[in-house]
Amino acid sequence: MRHPNYVRRINPQKKWIIFEKTFHHLKQKKTILLVSLLAINTICLAQINEGLVDLGKTYRQYMFRNNAPAGVSAGLDKYSGTVLGFVADFIRETTRENNSLLTEKFLSRPGDSSLKYVYIIREVNYNVRKEEPEDNKSLVEKLLNKDVPVNELVDCYYDILFTGYGNKNQPFDLSGVNFDLKEYHLNNDTEQGIFFLRAMRLCGTVIWGYMNVVKPPNYKEAMKYIEKYPRFNSAPYYQYLDLNFPDFKMKIESEKKAQSYKEYYIDKYYETLIYHLQCLQQDDSNKEKINDLILGSILKEEMYYKYSKQEKALKKLFTPYKR
Repeated sequence: MRHPNYVRRINPQKKWIIFEKTFHHLKQKKTILLVSLLAINTICLAQINEGLVDLGKTYRQYMFRNNAPAGVSAGLDKYSGTVLGFVADFIRETTRENNSLLTEKFLSRPGDSSLKYVYIIREVNYNVRKEEPEDNKSLVEKLLNKDVPVNELVDCYYDILFTGYGNKNQPFDLSGVNFDLKEYHLNNDTEQGIFFLRAMRLCGTVIWGYMNVVKPPNYKEAMKYIEKYPRFNSAPYYQYLDLNFPDFKMKIESEKKAQSYKEYYIDKYYETLIYHLQCLQQDDSNKEKINDLILGSILKEEMYYKYSKQEKALKKLFTPYKR
């Protein structure tokens, strides 16, 4: 019989063997766990890659006037609850007539990951149009690893949003819409400026044909559409003045190199403002409206003239209004 104070002594060599076996067992478990996580990550990336290709092809097929069949729209439900859930909903709306793109859900700036996914979807759309396209999966993999400036991602998102609205909601009428830019989680003045200029690019394209294709210009019809332009921050569109954000360069036209964002889009915006002015000038009773347009817009802001192809004309026309 052992003494009450007896303590069992373990041979040091045996103790080391037990420790070594335990350590080896834990190491094996850790290795298995890491392999499992890598496998799961690989599967997830493969699913994201396939999903982005699928969404890019869907967007390409139905982005214009074609309305996606119910089966195609329902097929996008498979992305619900995944990292592609929001972008799938967004692309679904771009394929629908009378869509809901101008609701807060879509007007609000998505997170950077979703912005990147939308950017890749647009690139897949461009790719499948080519005579000799790149392999879509390789393209997506390359773009997922590419560092794209956030301003380009924001521009891409609102390009698709306003294009999608314009293509699928006819006739054009934003007269009842007020874009409150502070409500859309835009990070800074640059992102708000991108939103504004993209929205106004849609508005400008609506009247361009009346001012350039028909001879003489159909001022009356153009003015009907101008009267249907939206408001921004509860004010007429032309009273938005916050365009003094830092300029940046990006590829805007496929056949050209990267160019000044402001030089391209502020020029287009000036074009719209000038068309508006020309329409008002057709009626002598519009003198007060003409003054409001000139004095309330960037038509009088000389610091922006350098971005316009009509810089000399702007200086000549609006010098009397400068204060």
